[in-house]
Amino acid sequence: MAPIMFASLIVFLLFGYPVAFSLAATGLAFFALGVELAPFSGGSINLSWPLLWALPENFYGNRVMSNDVLLAIPFFTFMGIVLERSGMAEDLLDTVGQLFGPIRGGLAYAVIFVGALLAATTGVVAASVIAMGLISLPIMLRYGYDRRVASGVIAASGTLAQIIPPSLVLIVLADQLGRSVGDMYAGAMIPGLVLTGLYMLYILTMSIIRPNSMPALPEEARTLGKGVLSLIAALLAAGVIGYAAYRYLEPAHGANADILAGSFAVIVIYIFAVADKTFGFNAMSRLAQQVVIVLIPPLALIFLVLGTIFLGIATPTEGGAMGAVGALIMAGFKRRLTLDVIKQALTSTTRLSSFVLFILIGARVFSLTFYGVNGHLWVEHLLVSLPGGELGFLIVVNILVFVLAFFLDFFELAFIIVPLLAPAADKLGIDLVWFGVLLGVNMQTSFMHPPFGFALFYLRSVAARVPYLDRITGKQIAPVTTGQIYWGAVPFVCIQVLMIGLTIAFPQMVMHYKGKTVDPSTIEIQVPELPGMGLSPLGAPDGGSTPTQPAGTDLSQPPNFGGDQPAQPAPSTPDLSKPPSFN
Repeated sequence: MAPIMFASLIVFLLFGYPVAFSLAATGLAFFALGVELAPFSGGSINLSWPLLWALPENFYGNRVMSNDVLLAIPFFTFMGIVLERSGMAEDLLDTVGQLFGPIRGGLAYAVIFVGALLAATTGVVAASVIAMGLISLPIMLRYGYDRRVASGVIAASGTLAQIIPPSLVLIVLADQLGRSVGDMYAGAMIPGLVLTGLYMLYILTMSIIRPNSMPALPEEARTLGKGVLSLIAALLAAGVIGYAAYRYLEPAHGANADILAGSFAVIVIYIFAVADKTFGFNAMSRLAQQVVIVLIPPLALIFLVLGTIFLGIATPTEGGAMGAVGALIMAGFKRRLTLDVIKQALTSTTRLSSFVLFILIGARVFSLTFYGVNGHLWVEHLLVSLPGGELGFLIVVNILVFVLAFFLDFFELAFIIVPLLAPAADKLGIDLVWFGVLLGVNMQTSFMHPPFGFALFYLRSVAARVPYLDRITGKQIAPVTTGQIYWGAVPFVCIQVLMIGLTIAFPQMVMHYKGKTVDPSTIEIQVPELPGMGLSPLGAPDGGSTPTQPAGTDLSQPPNFGGDQPAQPAPSTPDLSKPPSFN
């Protein structure tokens, strides 16, 4: 019955019914069928009508309505929407584009770099892709970038919000796998940065093979001028200040001295850059001023959110709340915090949170019936018995998730597929945090799959569909076709598949979250010698002095505390040649 139930759910989804209602309808329909068939199943179906009373507990218990972990989702969503509306993405793309502009592929590097920064601050793929599509795509087309390269790099860098913390999917995966969100964030950080590096490596390769596909920014477009040496000097000055502060703070603050010193150095260089720009000291170039002033606030927000989580100061929910407040403050400083911005952020947050909540409620109904027909045992036996053991299991599971990602959103995959895979992975001895990060990298491809990738839809919605006149050059720019967007995504899908293989081949990229591994064979336990006792170590032949019994002490008699004790008869030796007498 379990395979039929799962196949029926897939049919419902292929017909286009909403996921939440497909889950609930399939669960209830098969529950009624299972109750009728239970007496004839020989114990393989464990369903009865009173079992429905478990649903309210599932809904209002700690799995859905009272789940503190899922409360982080609306906080991070609100933070991301406010930051996107505040113009942070526009400022970052303009500044970083000027910084990388003089080299081939500079705008593509800037998009990837900003995509990683937005991923670490917003955690929302739609906000990142739409913002960069609106801002950077016209600039890249203006200066002669290949349309497939431009489309692919924007869509791919936007999906980095899927794997770089504070990713929403990592929160859901941690909840479904029963693991800490902080551990999941710590484990996903290095794979996310490696994936960003692979994107940049691809751009470097393409700039060498096809240099005309991504030309450098022309001289007249570099409005901030030159000044890279000034920026390097500012970074060196910040390093010197940080080192001096570390030496001063280390005796009093110990392990936290490096964080405090780094924070102090960043604050000093930021204040100096703002003062230099405000009062016209001209100690720094315009480019260095702009880079410092634009980059430090989002980096500070990243530390406020992720740093406090990694240091154990705040939970992910508390970190999300602080991030939301920080986003409001940043938007206020930019004078872009309006009532309309808050309304849009609240509307988007409510819509996404309701979407997640209803899917989770539907998944609870489906799982009640699925577990009642022993579907979890069927899936576990099916996956555990795969040839190849752990490696075979990982290959089959990743192929399954990769194929299902063509049709299902990452939330749907997390709520439907992951609860079925987790018991089998745990039984095979696979670390569930590593398994969750691996699935997160795989689910990231769901945004990039032609023709159903959501990131491609987001980019299609903001890319030009008809020819238009560029407002800077006055030239007519050809539109971006859907085919160009799809073909531009293909190389980045291949890079993501490569990243899945690297995560399997080098698990330590994720497993570092456990800290330094201790070899049990190097542990030495020393038992101190008790004073005055002279006890030798256990098992020693006669290596130490043995406590001696005081002379004249008969341990067979009760202790004498100074009073006259009655004489005790000497114990008689039993005669073992006769049977015992009980009289």
